[in-house]
Amino acid sequence: MHKRLAVARIWLEVNSFSPLPSVLSDFENSEWARGPAVLDRFRGTPTELGAVAAFADANPGWQVEVLRCAAAQPGGHMDDALFDAFLDELRADLGAGPWDAVYLSLHGALATERRRTPDLDVLRLAREMAGTVPIGVSFDMHANMAPEIARIADVAAGYKTLPHIDMFEVGAKVLDMLAATVEGRIRPTGIILRAGRIIHSHNMRTADGPMKDLEAIARDLTRGPILDVTPFGGFPWADTPNTGASVMVYADGDAAAARAAAETMADAIRRKAPEFAVVRPEADEGLRQALALGDGPGPVAVVEASDNIYSGGIADTPGLLRALLDLAPAVPTVFAFFFDAGMVARAHAAGVGGRVAGHLGGRVTADFGPPVAIDAEVVRLTDGSFINHGPMLRGVETRLGRTAVLRIGQVDVIVTERREPVNDLAYMELHGIDIARTRLLCIKAKNHFRAAYGPVCRAFIEVDTPGPAGVDLARLPFRFAPVEEYA
Repeated sequence: MHKRLAVARIWLEVNSFSPLPSVLSDFENSEWARGPAVLDRFRGTPTELGAVAAFADANPGWQVEVLRCAAAQPGGHMDDALFDAFLDELRADLGAGPWDAVYLSLHGALATERRRTPDLDVLRLAREMAGTVPIGVSFDMHANMAPEIARIADVAAGYKTLPHIDMFEVGAKVLDMLAATVEGRIRPTGIILRAGRIIHSHNMRTADGPMKDLEAIARDLTRGPILDVTPFGGFPWADTPNTGASVMVYADGDAAAARAAAETMADAIRRKAPEFAVVRPEADEGLRQALALGDGPGPVAVVEASDNIYSGGIADTPGLLRALLDLAPAVPTVFAFFFDAGMVARAHAAGVGGRVAGHLGGRVTADFGPPVAIDAEVVRLTDGSFINHGPMLRGVETRLGRTAVLRIGQVDVIVTERREPVNDLAYMELHGIDIARTRLLCIKAKNHFRAAYGPVCRAFIEVDTPGPAGVDLARLPFRFAPVEEYA
């Protein structure tokens, strides 16, 4: 007789200071699906749902049933009515049991206007409906973790890499632990300890720096009865009571060992916290630094992290573009990107070779600076669809909506109908951009894009501009986060 596994997913990282709420269309543009087609779409991809498909293929004794799977690009608070509808659907689906196990793919930094801990609310509902059935959960590294999560979830683990190139492996590990729990091969016990520090994600890459050291400690602690140790950096722009760094540990039948490992890891996070602090040059100075590096193979990336989509950016802040056009560099330059459906429509109406005049930036809000006046030639138009071939989302389709490349002097500005991150070189290929011949790459990004762009860019210079994910957290009007824990 088949065992029944229920799979559900709600994955959204919320920036509480973004003026763009996360609504149904944001999920429909990324992931809003259920049923067998979900596994068909993600089979063979380096994602958690790719891991579910692999588990289903490798374990014919399990009947895997995919319930609602919802994911959107990081943005503002999720619409409360939409979240409530997700809970209602999940309640009905889990009520159609019996189930032998439940797997949830959560982000951990979700928030709505009314709810401060929606990820925890999903887990509470799953436990209410599933009873004593084992529940396994995977989380993003930037989750803001409530200690109660480990008292509800039988097994759980989080990403260990930034850029997140281990989503498949983490999903697979949780599924393996979940199956082992159902079959009685392990007796997991978990604990979450908050580290008492809110740390910046700018310096959270795992290839170098303090997070690399913390992940090494976590690996060393994963021995004997310890099944998993996950240090979470947290997401500082989500205004919640649980915002900040934490650690989660699961052990096989040994709660004392789990607590000891968690305390060791939490102490390490506190020691390392000051190393996450960052100071960045303003845009004009960063651009001058980039040009001073001279010619060489590949572009210098000037990174506007304050408007990074994967931090809930709006792809509309004008700071870097204004500084770039004021400087008017006499070298091939690409600016990626602005989210402006109106400008895209005008460019498509003008056609390749036509001209458009108007403004970029400051459209969603003028809080981060006024719009920048432009007069540009339309040099390329696309339908905005491509298949990622880089290490993060290889094989997954990205849909930008229609796009346009607008040329202003030697600066090519990409403008899109949808707000999607620039994480894959296929993005540039779609727009006819030869990255090897580009001298300056000005990009609204931060860490994730480096998985693909690291090998082709010869330097990265992050700049500090006004934006919803800026460097200076003290400027933001937090209401719920424990701001006294700033590292």
